[in-house]
Amino acid sequence: MQTSTVLLILVALAAISFFVGRKRSHLVAVGQGGAYGLHSLPKHYGYMAALWAGLPALLVLILWVGLESRVLTNMVVSQLPAEIQALPESELGLYFNQIVSFAQSGSDALGLSESQVAAAGYYQELLADSRVMKASLVFLVAVIGCLLALQRISPTLRARNHVESIFTWILFACSFIAVLTTLGIVLSVLFEAIRFFHAIPVTDFLFGLQWSPQMAIRIDQVGASGSFGFVPLLVGTLLISTVAMFIAVPVGLMSAIYLSEYATRRFRSLTKPVLEILAGVPTVVYGFFAALTVAPFIRNLGESIGLSVASESALAAGIVMGIMIIPFVMSLSDDIINAVPDSMREASLGMGATMNETIRKVLLPAALPGIVGGILLAVSRAIGETMIVVMAAGLSAKLTINPLEAVTTITVQIVTLLVGDQEFDSPKTLAAFALGLVLFFVTLLLNVIALYVVRKYREQYE
Repeated sequence: MQTSTVLLILVALAAISFFVGRKRSHLVAVGQGGAYGLHSLPKHYGYMAALWAGLPALLVLILWVGLESRVLTNMVVSQLPAEIQALPESELGLYFNQIVSFAQSGSDALGLSESQVAAAGYYQELLADSRVMKASLVFLVAVIGCLLALQRISPTLRARNHVESIFTWILFACSFIAVLTTLGIVLSVLFEAIRFFHAIPVTDFLFGLQWSPQMAIRIDQVGASGSFGFVPLLVGTLLISTVAMFIAVPVGLMSAIYLSEYATRRFRSLTKPVLEILAGVPTVVYGFFAALTVAPFIRNLGESIGLSVASESALAAGIVMGIMIIPFVMSLSDDIINAVPDSMREASLGMGATMNETIRKVLLPAALPGIVGGILLAVSRAIGETMIVVMAAGLSAKLTINPLEAVTTITVQIVTLLVGDQEFDSPKTLAAFALGLVLFFVTLLLNVIALYVVRKYREQYE
């Protein structure tokens, strides 16, 4: 039985346990004057039964799935001939992968040895037995948990407190997993970046003015300088993001103000969903729009007034990226402005202020923390965008602040460095992790600045 099927059946058993537990509480309450004689509501007894049936069984399922592959591997490898077991780890892993591939696909055994064919049959038997044992154990634990919960149900049982305590631990576990995931991402990038800095000095990376990650295989090889200067990528990223922000922030914020304070209810109900559709358009579509429409238009317009505009420019990518980000700024700003209490609006208008003055001096300062959060989200989206830059700004790492020239960004170079079959021992590939680490700190710095702004201005309205 597949793991997904076991999980679905487990969810069904938990649901059945809920209804049985609730019914059991009604039966217990008959001699206590009805449901009013129970310490908790009947649904809490149902929740308790469902949790007792579902959580232990779910933990067993997770542990089984996590250990199943390793246990099966060890059991199959232990049955292989001694000369095969003595192979290096990489060759033994390839040998075992061929066994698993043949066992799962059932393809022709041409090219496989007799020991591999026999091991594949043994693997299939072990896998079938493992699935049966997994399903049986999970269902047994679920049934035992449900029966224990039903046995404990009584009028004096504090089921509500018990359920709330379990949910508290579940929420804590989810928060802890989120923290561990973040820590794991940072450490995985950090360790690989340290390997890169062992080959390339940190100062050359952070302050270098040339980016050319093509490492030379031979001493006399041409076009493989191996320059890893980070500055051109940072400048290109900030240049395109700045152009995007000049488009997205004013348009998005003004749209939010109009929809929140001036537009009629009918116009708002029609316009806001249409604007939010822009957020659902795939970025590759924006890339096509930038490459086929915006970039040629900017180039032709520049040539008509005597300017030299590259066919792929930071301006084209920034404009289209700004259009893509408008819904983020607009939607979040609109929600935050609407969350400002109406009493503040009415008080301002009652004191004789105009609508314009109320918006500038009351609503926007009160909603500033949320607006800053929306702009920060938009900046993060702009910094992390890839497809639009690839299609409209190019891959050329130039150190320039001229938006009419072709530039590239950090994320584009990360993708470029990791495309295809790469060896994670060369500085060229490890440079992607160094770029990711620096990008992480840039985003962290933006968060710190936004937090400082929010705290500084929020104090006036607390």
